[in-house]
Amino acid sequence: MKKIISVILILVSTGFVFAQATAQKPLMQAEYVKMLYDLQKTPSKKSDLIETIRQRGIGFELTDGLRALTTSKSRNDIELKRTLEEAARRRQNPTAAKLPSEKETAEILAKTREATLAAVEEMPDFVVKQQIVRSAAYAGTNNFRNLDRLIVAVNYRASGQEDYKVLSLNGIIQKNPKSKSSYEEVGGTSSTGEFVTVLAKIFKPESDTKFEIADTDTIRARRSVVFNYSIERDKAKQQISATGTFSDSTITGMQGRIWIDRENFRVLRVESAATQIPEGFPIRTANRTIDYDWVTIADEKYLLPALSDVRLTFRQKSEVYETRNVIRFKEYQKYGSEVKILDDDEVVPEEKPKP
Repeated sequence: MKKIISVILILVSTGFVFAQATAQKPLMQAEYVKMLYDLQKTPSKKSDLIETIRQRGIGFELTDGLRALTTSKSRNDIELKRTLEEAARRRQNPTAAKLPSEKETAEILAKTREATLAAVEEMPDFVVKQQIVRSAAYAGTNNFRNLDRLIVAVNYRASGQEDYKVLSLNGIIQKNPKSKSSYEEVGGTSSTGEFVTVLAKIFKPESDTKFEIADTDTIRARRSVVFNYSIERDKAKQQISATGTFSDSTITGMQGRIWIDRENFRVLRVESAATQIPEGFPIRTANRTIDYDWVTIADEKYLLPALSDVRLTFRQKSEVYETRNVIRFKEYQKYGSEVKILDDDEVVPEEKPKP
């Protein structure tokens, strides 16, 4: 894995489908544990297990022991764990975790679209520091090994322009760094478009995004509604480029999930996966998760990325590899401010131990 190809993920009135859960007998503990062991043998059954939990709910107390078993047998699958936790909350308080009606669902999407597109138009010029830890693994193992760490200064203009300047690579300060449209100059995996491009693409009417309500959830103590979404390739126009031993690029579609705050109709999290990737293209999957939080810039509050997790898989000779960039957004400031490297920037955040 010493020679990892360079890849970059770029993002250059909507209908919805309503899917309300059908009341069925709750999933009991013995049945759930059996399905967990089946999942360990056949990982492709994950979607069926998650859908079963969402439709039927659970009829047992979620203990720390069951949480640990879920982590172990699912290879620490985040989606399954979040679904299970919400099912436990729904068991304790069915009213608070109830899915909205069809009318309420339409209102949530309409208000979220309005609030999101308004926020895009009102976005200020700003600078932010990105702390990036890049790692790689054999695809499917989740055993990532750190490759390098970067400190990148990003200038964002309200026009949508993003300029990236690599300040530090593995603790070595770069002399006279130049502003560029991405940080692909250092090789490896890079990404752009986290600030507003992803959200704007999902909610712009011309994207013709299809929505389907999936679940409720709690994220950073905020009650939210979870939607699946999809955008066809000719509307999404998401670009993936590969450089290194080969150079190529392609346009893909998008699908994923969004978490919408039930009270203020703002998006708290986005999961995005590239779709309709052409056969034969070296990059086989491109996934990104962005968590948003409130930050203050020039005494005004804005909802902006706090954390992004970008993962891509590709085939190199007979092996399939997966790269991962964990990006932390720090110290949002007004445009023109100087981004400084501090001592704590060089500390690699510890990953939670694998089960």
